[in-house]
Amino acid sequence: MKPFIEVKHLSVSFPTDAGLVRATDDISFTVARGETLAIVGESGSGKSVSSMAIMGLHNPKRTLISGEVIVHREEGDIDIITASPEDVRKIRGKSISMIFQDPMSSLHPYYTVGNQITEGWLLHNEGGKQEARKRAIEMLDLVGIPDAVKRVDEYPHQFSGGMRQRVMIAMALVNNPSLLIADEPTTALDVTVQSQILNLLKDMQKEFNMAVILITHDLGVVAEVADRINVMYAGRLVEEGSVDEIFHHSQHPYTLGLLSSIPRVDEKHGKRLSTIPGQPPSLISLPEGCAFNPRCEFASRVPGNLCFTTKPESIVRSDGHRSRCHLDTQTLLTISKEGK
Repeated sequence: MKPFIEVKHLSVSFPTDAGLVRATDDISFTVARGETLAIVGESGSGKSVSSMAIMGLHNPKRTLISGEVIVHREEGDIDIITASPEDVRKIRGKSISMIFQDPMSSLHPYYTVGNQITEGWLLHNEGGKQEARKRAIEMLDLVGIPDAVKRVDEYPHQFSGGMRQRVMIAMALVNNPSLLIADEPTTALDVTVQSQILNLLKDMQKEFNMAVILITHDLGVVAEVADRINVMYAGRLVEEGSVDEIFHHSQHPYTLGLLSSIPRVDEKHGKRLSTIPGQPPSLISLPEGCAFNPRCEFASRVPGNLCFTTKPESIVRSDGHRSRCHLDTQTLLTISKEGK
């Protein structure tokens, strides 16, 4: 399956008075239309920074970006990183759209939801305000907002949290994008509404045959909707694989720690949840060697002190499954089976 987007060796850094913040470091992945890639990790691991780079939203005067973000369009391939701001604006909101974390801060309080949906449509389509309004009503109806003809003229504060999230989805999909980036789309929503939003995203993906990048820290969400998972830690991809491989045959101690910290219906009852010790490192002064070594309980099993001196390379563990760890595959599989 040909990918719609290819991210190659993407690195994003921010110069500060305290030093260079290396938010993402040498990230590479692909996403095809109709596929859902989940990017998981703790806050500050680089998930949102990488998505902002894909959207071309970083200020080039304050950001150091290297690598490529190749979008394969019918009109021709384009690299978001080197393209002109004008060319990126033509893609943003049309070929690629994004749902941001907090709908209340993303929606303007002074404009009706209809005006905010039609703005994106008018920018990328030939047509007047009446056509744009009709499209906004269609989208509100499509995402399950009742009485769309009336509610299109209401303001964000008149909607509940779940309904505001549906408005954000309507805004993102108004131009039938090929790629949707959903950044924590169910944060701060109760469990019932979370399920509704996830089901809505799956339905919309089928409707538009979209590629979806789902950014989240909730592994329960990932298990329900994703095809593949990228696990990020300290700005790097530490593990990549299918949902089944990541959940049942984890090949990195950090992923094992994440899985051990959540309750699972496929595990025996009575098993205590565990936490990952310590805190994520500062992105200004990362540890030598593997960035996870201060928190890893298995670093002592690696001979030659490699975890503390040498950055691990991304190793193929099985078909489509990679991880960055100095431990050999058999040892990691044994650890995974032990449930540590």
